[in-house]
Amino acid sequence: MSGVLSGFVVIFVVIAVGYLLGRRGTLGGQGRMVLTRLVFYVATPALLIDVVAHADLQTLFSSGLAVAAGTALAVAVVYAAVARYVLRRAGPEVMVGAMASSYLNGGNLGIPIAVFVLGDASYVAPVMLFQIIVYAPIALTVLDVTTTGRAGSLRGVAASIVRNPIALGGIAGLVLSAARWLPPEPIMDSISLIGGAAVPGALMAFGLSLSGAQVLKKGTSPRRDVAVASLLKAVAQPVLAYLLGRYGLGLDGHALFAVVVVSALPTAQNVFIYASKYGRGTVLARDAALVTTIAAVPVILVVSALLG
Repeated sequence: MSGVLSGFVVIFVVIAVGYLLGRRGTLGGQGRMVLTRLVFYVATPALLIDVVAHADLQTLFSSGLAVAAGTALAVAVVYAAVARYVLRRAGPEVMVGAMASSYLNGGNLGIPIAVFVLGDASYVAPVMLFQIIVYAPIALTVLDVTTTGRAGSLRGVAASIVRNPIALGGIAGLVLSAARWLPPEPIMDSISLIGGAAVPGALMAFGLSLSGAQVLKKGTSPRRDVAVASLLKAVAQPVLAYLLGRYGLGLDGHALFAVVVVSALPTAQNVFIYASKYGRGTVLARDAALVTTIAAVPVILVVSALLG
């Protein structure tokens, strides 16, 4: 359990650094926007190339991938239905909220938790693959189409993916992994160095967004949206992971424990980065990420006690 707490301490410290930078105005009025664009267009694609290119495809295409895809799809559909037909939200906000309820923090929190709690960082690789190669391109394409007003033709969707640096980074990494070939070491080292800025950059951008903001303040935050997304992420997704893993795939022991712990990870800060890029649902993404990060601590501790 100390591994769980250690992982969360790291996250909160880096977020706090971003918050203090924002409070002091160190990066100026455009600091958050510049940092967000740097993470979105440069650092995160480099990180995806590095991570996926070094991954073993056999490990990536495992039961963990099925659980990640199944639970994320189910939770996202539930949120979308509630947001669209009950809360009456517009398309971009529906998509951001769906991601906030199901797109988990597999990198900056998932990796340390996998190492310290599960004993192997590869447990988060399948969910990262799904999110990088499938979920993020689809979600960002939907955001691109719904915010620009372009019809969602096949050609338009393809063009959106080609323009999306996140999707291109993940696809490039997958191609390298499948080919079992890496560029020369100086090139890969450069990509790895740039990618190393993605995690702290996203966390600090998240912290910057909190400076001067009152989370869940009445009148400024879509609190019902945040509540629905947080409940689905923190409770429904781990429960679905257990049911799918145990009764759908016949997992037990440490394998079952691993998929449930991974599914209990909080909303990724990248959801906030994506929302900021399109200028829609940023408050929802920010507040849901903070609420689920706090809630994930007791949830993962309970899962560890019951299944670990």
